[in-house]
Amino acid sequence: MRVGIIAWLHESNTFVPKPTTADMFETWTLRTGAAMRKAWQDAHHEVGGFFAGLDDAGIEAVPIFASRALPSGTINADAYADLLTELQSSLSQAGELDGLLVAPHGATVSEEFPDADGHWLAAVREHVGSDLPIIGTIDAHANLSRQMVESVNALIAYRSNPHLDQRQRGIEAATLMVRTLRGEVRPTMAAAFPPMAINIERQMTSEDHFRPHYEFADSQLARPGLLSNSIVLGFPYSDVEEMGSATIAVTDNDPKLATQSAAELAERLWQHRNDFRGRLLNIADALEQCNSLSGPVCLLDMGDNVGGGSAADGTTLLAALHERKHGRSFVCLYDPAAVKVCRQGGIGTTVELSLGGKVDDQHGSPIECKATVQGLFDGKFQESKPRHGGITKFDQGPTAIVTTDSGVTVMLTSRRMVPFSLEQLRSCDLDPATFDILVAKGVNAPLAAYSEVCPNFIRVNTPGSTCADMTRLEFQNRRRPMFPFEPDTEWIPQA
Repeated sequence: MRVGIIAWLHESNTFVPKPTTADMFETWTLRTGAAMRKAWQDAHHEVGGFFAGLDDAGIEAVPIFASRALPSGTINADAYADLLTELQSSLSQAGELDGLLVAPHGATVSEEFPDADGHWLAAVREHVGSDLPIIGTIDAHANLSRQMVESVNALIAYRSNPHLDQRQRGIEAATLMVRTLRGEVRPTMAAAFPPMAINIERQMTSEDHFRPHYEFADSQLARPGLLSNSIVLGFPYSDVEEMGSATIAVTDNDPKLATQSAAELAERLWQHRNDFRGRLLNIADALEQCNSLSGPVCLLDMGDNVGGGSAADGTTLLAALHERKHGRSFVCLYDPAAVKVCRQGGIGTTVELSLGGKVDDQHGSPIECKATVQGLFDGKFQESKPRHGGITKFDQGPTAIVTTDSGVTVMLTSRRMVPFSLEQLRSCDLDPATFDILVAKGVNAPLAAYSEVCPNFIRVNTPGSTCADMTRLEFQNRRRPMFPFEPDTEWIPQA
């Protein structure tokens, strides 16, 4: 038997003014055929899990198409059309297949198709017909749509945030495909869509307010006939009708059980909806807390969350550290112009810099200062351990390490980079354990790496395109009414 593998992964932040273009996918990942297998089969990612699960069962894995870009703005129409054409062309050339394993992100938005994942999954379904089994994984931050559900036989969401179980979920999907092809089960899926959005600051799945819900989901799996279930957290920075949380249940040919199980899980989330409101802390209070905590303390810059599509050059936390002369602090900024100045000056020189605040007007103003160039690097590094996103190879472009005249260490990169690995620092001769304060531009994802050295984390309500205060975002297309925007929203699950 032959099972094809398709992955199209992009988390689209519609509040980012600059669109995502085709070259951004080419920079990160755009692979077909054998090149796709080489790039992905060993990754700590669901696609690596697809390959492993099929190989273990003796089923031929057929790599078809894999496309991935760093979270950013809405995909422009031309880029989306070109990628879809390449996907369909690669699928046509794949030969006869017995099934498809797919990895949409679930929060992909294009200019023409707000539910981009639903659109391309429907196109794949139309291409292969109604009889071919399609089983997929989605990111826990998906904005699940009915079109996604209707286009495939089963979807399985990551069960952890930070996302450390991606490869495991890929193996789970492959195992379900194997059982389906052997005639052991017939996956039947249902989903529930409570009208609620979970604040990004409350989406860490291991924290006390969330862990019991996953424990309940695990207990559901003991029921005969229930093959899989998922809590879908949602991605609040995509202004689309589907934005919000959802639940999924997959059974062995039992639609009633699927509907009841998804509704029961959704009702549990709804009953605890007040637990998912943000607990927001301003910069001044966050820095005050640092004074009484053992370090390194990690300040999570929620408004400039690179893994949520933001600019990566936000300066509000750096400005506070610079003004208060918080020495032994670390901040990373995307600033190719500053890198160029540092390279022209050379190691050991003192240069005049205008740091950050250049991408847009949402993330603070540039900081004018003098800084000493401590090191220049190529910006390439590797991560061997499972980390959020399953990425193993990184390239942030030419990189400069500088110390400002207030003593803050700043990493300047030529490409936007997510703070998912401490090798980002170590590759530039920095020891993260030597800092009192480490700023990571994220919310939950950085914890997978930074917990290695940081005993304390503080989430900071900074401004930006990933602002944690959802009420400050100007939604045009979300569902109404919806909690917490309309706090009196009522909902009764349809079981």
